Amino acid sequence: MLCARLPAIPRQPSRSPILLQPSIPRRPLLALALLAAGLLTAPLLRAQEAASAPAPAQAASPAAANPAAAKKKHSATARKAPKAKAAKPTRHAKGGTAPGSADARAPALGQTAAVLAFAAEHAASLNQTPEQIAALLAQARILPSVQRLIMPTPAGTAKDWMAYRDRFVEPRRLQAGLAFWEANAEALARAEESYGVPAEIVLGIIGVETFYGRIMGGFRILDALATLSFDFPTGRSDRSPFFREELHQFLLLSQRDGLDPLALKGSYAGAMGLGQFMPGSWMRHAVDFDGDGHADLINSPADAIGSVANFLAQHGWQRALPTDYTVAAPAGTAERAQLLAPDVRPTFTPAQMQALGARLSEGGQEHTGKLALIELQMGDAAPVYVAGTDNFFALTRYNQSAYYAMAVISLGRKLGQMRRAGIE
Repeated sequence: MLCARLPAIPRQPSRSPILLQPSIPRRPLLALALLAAGLLTAPLLRAQEAASAPAPAQAASPAAANPAAAKKKHSATARKAPKAKAAKPTRHAKGGTAPGSADARAPALGQTAAVLAFAAEHAASLNQTPEQIAALLAQARILPSVQRLIMPTPAGTAKDWMAYRDRFVEPRRLQAGLAFWEANAEALARAEESYGVPAEIVLGIIGVETFYGRIMGGFRILDALATLSFDFPTGRSDRSPFFREELHQFLLLSQRDGLDPLALKGSYAGAMGLGQFMPGSWMRHAVDFDGDGHADLINSPADAIGSVANFLAQHGWQRALPTDYTVAAPAGTAERAQLLAPDVRPTFTPAQMQALGARLSEGGQEHTGKLALIELQMGDAAPVYVAGTDNFFALTRYNQSAYYAMAVISLGRKLGQMRRAGIE
């Protein structure tokens, strides 16, 4: 999951003497400490203070979101943190914290030896002291649900492509996709012009990832990444080094863009926004596509659209190239195994595939690049196959699963068919 041209103006830490005043109450002191650390901005500090005040009898109605592309640019120093959506509350991902759950009783991370080592390692890049970083990380919690959800599917579980596809290519998601397309047609067309990625593909990714923004995850990102960085569960290959780097990128992102690291929420793996970008992908591939001066992948559909397209372009997407062709796999077991061995990476020319017994469609036979034989298991039935191109491979850089890539393609194709037919 998975960022390019954000203005990178690091915020220098404040050295406010107010931190030394013993009369400051404990709760504001924590917020002020984070402010001094450069990991909480002054506007967010004021927001926290306002949130602790008694609520008025009736709150004013929030203004409707305006995703128009012609927003006025403002300076990085005046940059605002992403605002909460006004229209609909974000639904929590499966396994999100609930009152009385194991997560609700989860212990704080604390200042363990691993946390202190992480803080010392990244102090220079964050322009903070190790103590400041450790103080922030001490506020994270170890979430049992994150440890459970990161575990792989039990061995022996049969894969079923059609069952997987039907989770995404279904009436409610299709209607939401058509509405999202209608509301963001200009940004989708501009993304295709700029990056060569068709609207159907971008719509497929955002639809599969978050149901067009309806389900963006309810896990606090700091908790999720801290859990996977410092208490990765046993029973699968240890990926804690990957998540420690994502935690580092998350702190860099929060500092650079003036975001509150204690407030941002997303998936159990630490992905955020409509396209579910991991922090590192956000840092490398996110783009300001609505022209307001910063990339907001949580609240700006245009920024999310442009960033998804940019991610694919940076990972080898080729303009006007199909994602896949129809193919019949070889009857011979050895030949089929040889074609499947490279997995999703295009390795064979059409002539080589056919020499091994594969039967390609006419379009596949005329393909000038290399192809991969993709097997999609169908439960107890015989598997089906497609011949994947470099663009299919690019989709698997977003999520390393052929089933995911085919779900994105299938959802996008169905939306394209419905829009061309005038179905609403």
